[in-house]
Amino acid sequence: MRSLTDAEPGAKVTVKKIDGGTDVRKHLDDLSIIEGVELNVMEQVPAHEHRGAISIRIEGKEIILGHGMAEKIYLEKAGSMTTLLELEEGDRGVVKSFGGGRYFSTWFHELGIKEGTEVEFLRHMPVQTLIFNVADKEIMIGEGIASKVLAEHEGKAIQINYLKKGEKAKVTRIIGGANVKQRLDEMGFEEGAEITLVDKEMIAPPIPLRGGYVRVRLGEQMVTIGYGIAKKVWVE
Repeated sequence: MRSLTDAEPGAKVTVKKIDGGTDVRKHLDDLSIIEGVELNVMEQVPAHEHRGAISIRIEGKEIILGHGMAEKIYLEKAGSMTTLLELEEGDRGVVKSFGGGRYFSTWFHELGIKEGTEVEFLRHMPVQTLIFNVADKEIMIGEGIASKVLAEHEGKAIQINYLKKGEKAKVTRIIGGANVKQRLDEMGFEEGAEITLVDKEMIAPPIPLRGGYVRVRLGEQMVTIGYGIAKKVWVE
């Protein structure tokens, strides 16, 4: 047996084993990838050239997602299953499932991203650093981590990415797990904190390289699988 990531383009393989817990299996089951199914490996797709956050619209609301969260959203577009990161400006798709387990599903739901909703891809955002004044200290964070901070501004709940230079807001909620909350809490972005956007700079911290994707055909359907998930699928 070998991992799906090691299967050559053009190969016809059968899924023999799936590693990982219940969440991984459920996610793959949502993509109709189960033990015994036959796949045609079409291509190995490199990671997207854009490394920054993305902007999408759902039910009239614009939402910013970091690169890492966006690649965990799987949707159907023109009969094919793909990740949100594979879309380009103006593309639309319907959310089908989430990678990363139930915790990610909960976070996406809090942002209004749910299975069955239509997503319009607006744009890839420039890689930049946001500078905030928090408790009289200047704190620099990227667009991705900033998108997990919800705040009240002029009576509305927004992601702090949408603040303009000089605007103030009060942090109301952090979207993410314990590590994300601890990291933001240590920087002063705790619930109730008053923050002010000082500036945005195009110079950003280095972004780690990520793996690509494996695209397979399952019957008549094309499916794009993230590299991390594909490594858990054993075929022969």
